[in-house]
Amino acid sequence: MSTATSVPAAAPKAPRGKQAGKRRLSFPTVLLIIAGALVALSAVRAITGAQDITAAGQIGAALSMAVPIGLAGLGGLWAERAGVVNIGLEGMMILGTFFGAWAGWQTNPWIGVLAGVVGGMFGGLLHAVATVTFGVDHIISGIAINILALGVTTYFAKLWFNSGEAMTKGGSPKQSPPADDIGTVTFPGVSDWLSSIEKHHWFFVSDVAGILGGLVTKVSLLTVLAVLLFALTFWVLWKTSFGLRLRSCGENPIAAESLGVNVYKYKYIAVIVSGGMAGLGGAFLSLVTSHIYNEGQTGGRGYIGLAAMIFGNWRPGGLAMGAGLFGFADALQLRNGGSSVHALLLLLVVLLAVLALWKAYKKAYIAAAISAVVAAGMLVWYLGTDTVPTEFVSATPYVVTLLVLSLSAQRLRMPKADGMKYRKGQGK
Repeated sequence: MSTATSVPAAAPKAPRGKQAGKRRLSFPTVLLIIAGALVALSAVRAITGAQDITAAGQIGAALSMAVPIGLAGLGGLWAERAGVVNIGLEGMMILGTFFGAWAGWQTNPWIGVLAGVVGGMFGGLLHAVATVTFGVDHIISGIAINILALGVTTYFAKLWFNSGEAMTKGGSPKQSPPADDIGTVTFPGVSDWLSSIEKHHWFFVSDVAGILGGLVTKVSLLTVLAVLLFALTFWVLWKTSFGLRLRSCGENPIAAESLGVNVYKYKYIAVIVSGGMAGLGGAFLSLVTSHIYNEGQTGGRGYIGLAAMIFGNWRPGGLAMGAGLFGFADALQLRNGGSSVHALLLLLVVLLAVLALWKAYKKAYIAAAISAVVAAGMLVWYLGTDTVPTEFVSATPYVVTLLVLSLSAQRLRMPKADGMKYRKGQGK
């Protein structure tokens, strides 16, 4: 019996490894995809005349919008790699926005950043206690934290921002007084040189210059910190024994416990760190993006962060690409409105046509037909209009989220024990 039961357990491992290896893109392939995307954007800019879609201002705004989404997704990555689904990222971001602004306007914006992280970590601790210790369903716990965070911040905003010194400095029941700026960094010579190239509107060259210019001009110090956190997360989770143990809790906690890993401890650490990352994303919104706390300013970015994490296949590099994509869409609808979104319809037509050809090559004829029909409809829409309705423009980030997830769903592999209940002692 022992031989019979061990063979099926070992057999699936090799195919999974092969499939995972096939799904993982090599570095040259990633560079080729990025180059193709840049060429496509350049072509769209040249054909439509929408010069702003690759301008330094657009890229800088996209970077600013991508950071809170990326930090929320990074929080989800930590939690789900340890086997805990964290739907409560939105609530933890709300706590980060509130406590970051509350401490930031009274003292120093960096102390506000720390307060935002602590607020998010408190939400993560609640989620860990509910899911790890008491075995509450992860989705229910996350939704409860989202509701609780909204209620708590609404109550304390009315209590703290609507009286005394806070009210005299611009506070109200729905917003805090403004906090000081954290500060930015610019590479003067490089930024000016790239700006001069961008103004020529050369095909591809000016587009690359505009994109690079947006990445080196007036970049918030908190953005630099976020980039370092992405690199640190990759190193900790994939290059250290601590990360291996943490990821083992998300793959097979029973086997991990049988090897001496304290599964509860690693799950707690992961979920608290997850809350801290989301809280930092919230603090970015209130201290960098707007300098004040505003009720409802997260705008669902915690959920979009989860979508970016799924798009990235639960890995930091893919998550960063997903956050950048969603941040670009968010900045596009805020800065340029219908004309620029209308220009991207042409890019969407090309992508859907390529997808239809690929599905036809793979003999997935139904999917190919659907893609071709949608591409034809988008082309008719583009040719028959000069702009898109305001309602669609405001929904652009969410439409992009749904579209990207639907196209990338077939290559995803979540941690095996993600969301599963685990009780201490099962591995003994």
